Amino acid sequence: MKTNATITIDCSRTSEHTINPYLFGHFVEDIRDHMDAMLAFPVKDMDFESEAETKRAVSGSWVAYTNGRNTEYALEAPAPRHSGRAQRIRLLSDDEAYAGIAQKVALKGPMEYTVQLVARASVELRYLFVEAADRRTGDTLGRVRVELVSHNWREYEARLPVSRVCADAELRVYIPAEHPRWADHVSTGMLWLDHVSLLPADSIGMVKREVVEMARDLNAGMMRIAGNYISAYHWEHGIGPVLERPVMYNEAWGGWTSKYFGTDEFIRFCRELRVEPLICVNDGSGTPEEAAQWVEYCNGSVDTPMGARRAANGHPEPYQVRYWEIGNEVWGPWQVGTCSAKEFAERCVSFVQAMKEADPSVSILACGHTDQEWNKAVLDIAGEHIDYLTLHLYHGYGPFGMNRDTPAEERYKAIASFPEWTRYHIRQTVEHIQSNAKHRHVKLAITEYNTMYYPNTIRKGLPNEHTLGAAVANAANLNEMIRLSDTVHIGSFSDLVNGWLGGCIRVGDYYADQYCGKEAGWSGLPLAVYGTPTYEVLKLYANRDIRHLLPVDVECGTFSVLSNKPTPIGTDALPDLDIAACTNEDRSVVTVFIVNRSLQEVKAELRLQSFEASAETILYEITGDSFDDINSVFEPNRIACKANLVPAAAWQRGYPLRPASVYALEIKAKHASGGAV
Repeated sequence: MKTNATITIDCSRTSEHTINPYLFGHFVEDIRDHMDAMLAFPVKDMDFESEAETKRAVSGSWVAYTNGRNTEYALEAPAPRHSGRAQRIRLLSDDEAYAGIAQKVALKGPMEYTVQLVARASVELRYLFVEAADRRTGDTLGRVRVELVSHNWREYEARLPVSRVCADAELRVYIPAEHPRWADHVSTGMLWLDHVSLLPADSIGMVKREVVEMARDLNAGMMRIAGNYISAYHWEHGIGPVLERPVMYNEAWGGWTSKYFGTDEFIRFCRELRVEPLICVNDGSGTPEEAAQWVEYCNGSVDTPMGARRAANGHPEPYQVRYWEIGNEVWGPWQVGTCSAKEFAERCVSFVQAMKEADPSVSILACGHTDQEWNKAVLDIAGEHIDYLTLHLYHGYGPFGMNRDTPAEERYKAIASFPEWTRYHIRQTVEHIQSNAKHRHVKLAITEYNTMYYPNTIRKGLPNEHTLGAAVANAANLNEMIRLSDTVHIGSFSDLVNGWLGGCIRVGDYYADQYCGKEAGWSGLPLAVYGTPTYEVLKLYANRDIRHLLPVDVECGTFSVLSNKPTPIGTDALPDLDIAACTNEDRSVVTVFIVNRSLQEVKAELRLQSFEASAETILYEITGDSFDDINSVFEPNRIACKANLVPAAAWQRGYPLRPASVYALEIKAKHASGGAV
């Protein structure tokens, strides 16, 4: 079944405000497997921080690697100034055996890896091997000999060449059986390892090259570091020499907070991507003084105490971080330091005062909520001190009373209503902002948003966050944020890599909260890095030359969402097409974002008023055979953005838009000076 639609755009009336490029930002959170997926290290438990998972006292992901009957393993205190623990291995000469530790890894190749060890050994142990082998064939992929030159702790670095890619490899660190023998005694045959890591030569600042390149293509504008873990995070633990940083338990999500991606690494990541950093401070277990010191560390001159620490860590020039957020979902019981709106607002004021004393030029974001009673209290008490109020918009089945048994088409239509819910929450919030002159200056930052399909804790295979349907919903939501861009200046898609709901960049075949009894590497493609359909949407939108909004009038069909409980928005007649129209600075290009949310083809006629268009238009299309289509390690490009030239006349006759699809139409002016007539 096909329907017809007419899209009319008045190109003579551009918005006075400009669309902020920070609207297309992204979000990094130390949640579940986000950091493991983003960082380039193939080895886990590099500091022997985890408990033993076998009968032998071998840390976490490591296993005993020995054929010695009497080899002993123990976990001990780490080297001085280091964190985690030390792995002790004792082998007996009389066993005439090899002994060490090993870990299953996926390795690139051919590739050179930097091996870093912190080790000490009893005096008769002269060297060890670091070796990579294919677990299936037994082939040696690479080996390097490391000379043990000290009985005391020492850092060692070596180069391990890996001959070929291997999805199922094993890294071994061991004393070989052919090592010269010794007389067994109480103090012989002992090897201690405090740290073992591998870093591929193509990594960029400890981040996977593929992740950096894909993130660079997103043209994000802004990158936010935040999340629930921040409310128990102390920034000083994440600076200085990485081996001397403490291992911190991730109180929000379990496991360990990554000490390898602290402030300096985050800033480098932002600089690589040429995006503005946004840092959320710890207002849960932290203090205003601690937050102010973080600001000073980033922005202070070398003459300040914290600026001097930054310089000592190799960064004399101030980072000039302008955007700082106070509080992440403080209203939630999952947050350390959760409290009432009044309590948060009062402590927010003390945080602002301390942070502004460290740097008066910073812009402050404060935690908002879709509960308007929270926003009212925060604005009344802290509104005159802040620049932005934040909202987190996760759209799922909950408001409709749906569950897994609801028919798939009804669930899709519910998620496709994302922009209507966003409009409702933003308009309610703006009413409170505009209600008093003392906080009328406050703008909005949507610092987390995504679809959230029900249920998000009991999943079978890949969840719907990765589908074409989710991409349609997120595109329509972006349209709404663009339409409200006079007030909404910042957006952060949640998450960047793996993580919780639907990191738009996917690494490997295993996701911490989405597996179904499978181990990493089950597909044979654990090194795959690819984008979801929503990644394609985010890249498409952020790379268009848009600066001003254009008014749009749309005549089209409608669809309804069958809700099992009352909703604050009308769901009986939602437009099939969700559209936002924009132009660039000199009005020479008109860009029309068109989302066909319906489950049928729509033949759309486009009418441009006061714009003389060129003969051909560029049409970007993200589509598939079903709203349930996904990208995966097996088909990483099943849903991809494709560009075609379409004659302008085709839009005058009516152009067919496929069901559940996303489009961006770029129309250049016939004359270089612009298209206004």
